Amino acid sequence: MSYHYAECGLDYVYLENGYAYHDTAYGKGVAIAHLDGLHAAIGKWVIEQPAALRGAELRFLRLEIELTQRGLADILGTTEQTLRLWEKGHGKAIPGPADRLLRALYLEFLDRAGGVREMVERLAKADSQRRPVARMRETRRGWTAKSEFAEAVVT
Repeated sequence: MSYHYAECGLDYVYLENGYAYHDTAYGKGVAIAHLDGLHAAIGKWVIEQPAALRGAELRFLRLEIELTQRGLADILGTTEQTLRLWEKGHGKAIPGPADRLLRALYLEFLDRAGGVREMVERLAKADSQRRPVARMRETRRGWTAKSEFAEAVVT
């Protein structure tokens, strides 16, 4: 006997063990052991599947990495309304680049590394900023680029 764990928002998750039924004042309840570990395992399984992510999976992963719709939309370079439509899009795949980036973000979340998310958030903020003027100068070492943010040498 297995338990259909529909509470996670994914209609295809069944628990073979790690749960127990108990009586509550409201009827029969279910206690699930090590819920955080279960959700991490579900999320890892989801991102390892070759099929494109669907709305329910997008929502599950977003909630697991503790982002609002607006926060994830900013990271993915889309609008909050578009993200809502993706989450509600029953059976529709989310676009490929957003799918791949979300998988990378979730994998990084599991590892607690921070690099991909920080980079993407920085780039999302940079999209809304004015571009600096690049002043190019040829030197004996090659061309140099100067801007208000950085200096680089390209040979």
